[in-house]
Amino acid sequence: MKNYSELKSGSDVRGFASDIFENEVNLTDQAVYDITAAFVPFLAEKVNKAPTNLTVSVGHDSRITAEKIKAKVIEALCNAGVHVLDCGLSSTPAMFMTTVKANCDGAVQITASHHPADRNGLKFFLPTGGLDSSDVADIIAAANESKCAPKAEGTVETRDFMTEYAAILRDIICRELEVTEADKPLKGYHIVVDAGNGAGGFYADKVLAPLGADTTGSIYLDPDGMFPNHIPNPENEVAMASISDAVINSNADLGVIFDTDVDRAGCVDPDGVEINRNRLIALAAAIALENEPGSTIVTDSVTSSGLKSFIEQNLGGKHHRFKRGYKNVINEAIRLCQMGTNAPLAIETSGHAALKENYFLDDGAYLVTKIIIKMAKLGREGKNIFDLTADLKTPAETKELRFNIEVEEFRSYGECVIEGLQRWCEAKADEGFKIADDNREGIRVSVDDGWFLLRLSVHDPVMPFNVESDSKGGVRKILSKIADFFYNCRFLNTEGLMMYLNSPEEEEN
Repeated sequence: MKNYSELKSGSDVRGFASDIFENEVNLTDQAVYDITAAFVPFLAEKVNKAPTNLTVSVGHDSRITAEKIKAKVIEALCNAGVHVLDCGLSSTPAMFMTTVKANCDGAVQITASHHPADRNGLKFFLPTGGLDSSDVADIIAAANESKCAPKAEGTVETRDFMTEYAAILRDIICRELEVTEADKPLKGYHIVVDAGNGAGGFYADKVLAPLGADTTGSIYLDPDGMFPNHIPNPENEVAMASISDAVINSNADLGVIFDTDVDRAGCVDPDGVEINRNRLIALAAAIALENEPGSTIVTDSVTSSGLKSFIEQNLGGKHHRFKRGYKNVINEAIRLCQMGTNAPLAIETSGHAALKENYFLDDGAYLVTKIIIKMAKLGREGKNIFDLTADLKTPAETKELRFNIEVEEFRSYGECVIEGLQRWCEAKADEGFKIADDNREGIRVSVDDGWFLLRLSVHDPVMPFNVESDSKGGVRKILSKIADFFYNCRFLNTEGLMMYLNSPEEEEN
């Protein structure tokens, strides 16, 4: 009996598609075929069409197994009678946009985001957006039960949708700046792009350059699924150092970095200072709240206390923390809007950012486009976009520890640990331990001049523990106060905490 359950990763399908690093391949040709075949009746029911009347787009990032997997995806779709748009090298957001601009009933993107070269996966879209975790679970369950079915004869059409998608982004820039492409509205701006050898090189060549921007000094624009230069991930230190160096060496006005499939982004200012995580959220919030004052910004749970103050006191908005996981954050923003609370932006510290005006699609290129538009508008007034976040208070130190749970029933044990920590903190309220009133994941506690958050990992038997302090040495002081609680958790591996507290004091960042 087939069992593809291990390939489910949140709202995606992911696995090892190559043995180049000696990992056993589990995203096999048969798995790809069966899961794609199971997507067809799921999609047909959602859009109320017969499979033979469906049109589905297929795209992929630069991974080494992309072409092999694409062949099996298209085979499965065609055998179900589907008309396929083969879009080739594409960003994930562009594949969703085929349901908006190319009359596709659904879309399949072949990607494993920032993961190593031997990984790959499938991401499915409906016209209403990406699938939820429960949808993927249903599709995989159906794939496990799939039998040989009569084969229909679908058709395949090649379409360069990325060129169309780039034109959409250029049009947005021109429309908001009230100019035409012929006016070259980005002339005079020097913007460098680091695509990390993923699918994002188009942004320099097909969006920025045609509008007059100087993109000299851009790096790693050519697709290469081995990712020879750095991990294509805006959260990665080496990757951010790469784009920072590119900005400084080119004397550029802005640096832009994308992950492999361009659903995430980060930026760098002219001094090479990173604009990611809390700083990126602050900038995106400033842009989103400009036309929708007083609205709610939804983020994940690990954002800083300084960011909350910035959104609520400096920008006049409301900050709503929610569970980690980009789909969790997006779905929460959608839920709030449906309940009558305007939430124009859902953004995770990883760089996933989804704007209500853009179908709540997490699109790194769209976010960067909005930033560049704002930069150009302020530039006309002789102002600097980076002044928008000048008042953001950043922590002096941050630290993340990850405690492995060493018991089979890890989720229930983790929940017990969180409940125990809550009781422990309540008993020490007179010592400054204050439980946050907006806990929506795990437990967040203010203490001294900082805070800590303990939560369960979305998928793994791990409890991430985030600590932030506004003073040098503060993280170590906070951890020292709470260490005994963790040491008494029998099935929690706290070696990392012990090693940190026993190590020589070093400045955190």
